[in-house]
Amino acid sequence: MTKSLLPEDIAALAARVIAENAALGRKVALAESCTGGLVAGALTEIAGSSAVLDRGFVTYSNEAKMEMLGVASDIIETFGAVSIACAWAMAKGALDRSKADVAVAISGVAGPGGGTTQKPVGTVVFARVVRNEVGEPEGELRFFEGGEGPDGRAEIRRQATLCALELLLP
Repeated sequence: MTKSLLPEDIAALAARVIAENAALGRKVALAESCTGGLVAGALTEIAGSSAVLDRGFVTYSNEAKMEMLGVASDIIETFGAVSIACAWAMAKGALDRSKADVAVAISGVAGPGGGTTQKPVGTVVFARVVRNEVGEPEGELRFFEGGEGPDGRAEIRRQATLCALELLLP
């Protein structure tokens, strides 16, 4: 494998995402919050990624989620930015504002601060929306261990990036 800016596990999974989606002629979009563009960055490390990655939205603030992705303020007020409802709205907004066939959204608490009793550091939500697919949207709340200590934030973001890449596999 050629030299990558990224850890080997992320680079290898990103390469799979690009290869498998390219084989199907499938385009992807991302709506990232706590990962801050890491998932899109991982994909663009791979030669040929332009055939698969349509666009990515880094919507770190609640205002950005509402302005760029059309997330309703009542979703954020009622459920919070780290909720499956918000992640689903982010993914749907990314799909609606792109030419992609599938969109994945990520929002979470990477720490070291910002956690609550209900949503401790390490809580990350994901959603995937596929164009023209009927039925319930896919959403998942995960808790990633390892958020303590000086490397905690990086470890949570690494795990969230891997999870999001897995969701982009066909």
